[in-house]
Amino acid sequence: MANKHKIGVFDSGIGGLSVVKAIQNELPDLEIVYKDDKKHVPYGLRDVNEIHGFVRPIFQEFVDEGCQAIVIACNTVTTNLITELRHEFKLPMVGLEPAVRAAAVMTKSKTIAVCATPRTLASKRYKWLKQEFTKGMVVLEPDCSDWAMMIENDSVERDKVAKITNQAIKQGADVIVLGCTHYHWIEEIIKDIAKGRAKIIQPEKPVIEQLKRVLGRLA
Repeated sequence: MANKHKIGVFDSGIGGLSVVKAIQNELPDLEIVYKDDKKHVPYGLRDVNEIHGFVRPIFQEFVDEGCQAIVIACNTVTTNLITELRHEFKLPMVGLEPAVRAAAVMTKSKTIAVCATPRTLASKRYKWLKQEFTKGMVVLEPDCSDWAMMIENDSVERDKVAKITNQAIKQGADVIVLGCTHYHWIEEIIKDIAKGRAKIIQPEKPVIEQLKRVLGRLA
């Protein structure tokens, strides 16, 4: 099945390459076209209409190059624009969004931390996820707004990451959600800092399962 298919994977910067790697491990015969927008990275502090203007021509390139589906490896674009993009391009799309539902099931302390961009945290989709799945829980939203550029520029400051991680755990979080694909690159650092005090989760596996379902429906 997979060797007949070609998909596009998009992220604002290098974050999505972790998703590409995960997809390749599961579906090695799949042809993947990866595109980013390093000219405008990071998206997390930008206006939604501005982001829409950036991604539209890139998605058109995916269509023109014969991609049969698109994986949006950017939580900011997924939570703010996936509905509009699906209408515009009439192509199956699988998006990454913060794993709030999974975190809500896993937490024993009834406190979770969501590390995501300001634009993701302000989106209607994220607010719906919280409303739907975290009733009676505490949801911490630490300021990780400079993490994406820190990772993009390969200048990770472990102390900065440790401060936010430890603070979230101190406030009771026993599950930390990585709600931006850039953060996947420092997942092992965060796990090391958390040292079993909190579980660290991100949505690559469920996204790949959804992609498999989408590919199964394609002719």
